[in-house]
Amino acid sequence: MAKKDFSNLTPIGWREWISFPEWGVDYMKVKVDTGARTSSLHVGEIEYFEKDSGPWVRFNVYPWQKSFTERASVTAPVKDFRTVKSSSGCQQRRPVIMALIQLAGHTFPVELTLTNRSSMGFRMLLGRAAMRKKFIVIPGKSYLGLRPDPEIRAKNRSRQK
Repeated sequence: MAKKDFSNLTPIGWREWISFPEWGVDYMKVKVDTGARTSSLHVGEIEYFEKDSGPWVRFNVYPWQKSFTERASVTAPVKDFRTVKSSSGCQQRRPVIMALIQLAGHTFPVELTLTNRSSMGFRMLLGRAAMRKKFIVIPGKSYLGLRPDPEIRAKNRSRQK
């Protein structure tokens, strides 16, 4: 049996920093979750509307953990609606959008389900579909990709109070 070659994959840890360049969000902590197929983003104030004969959504992104003081307002076409089962077993119908993210030197589009993750430790969950053929997860490590300066990390921690 041939041994698989993973040398072309970028290593990432179980938690990372990403950015949304098109949204003006420079830093957001994410939990890398190989158990989740789809990525999930915490948003607020979801508003649905029709544009170009299709469904669109307007929402706010709150990049800092446990804080609602800074936000980015985003408008995006709805790609799909999916029923997602949460880790607690609850099913929820969520809108799915496409977003461009940057992680560990890679810029690529991902599918995101939009939901309320305010009770969760991370504002975003990065699912395995987004990582496929790009990354290999080192579960005992954190922040192997993009890591902001200490001032930014301290700023994120100070907003949690």
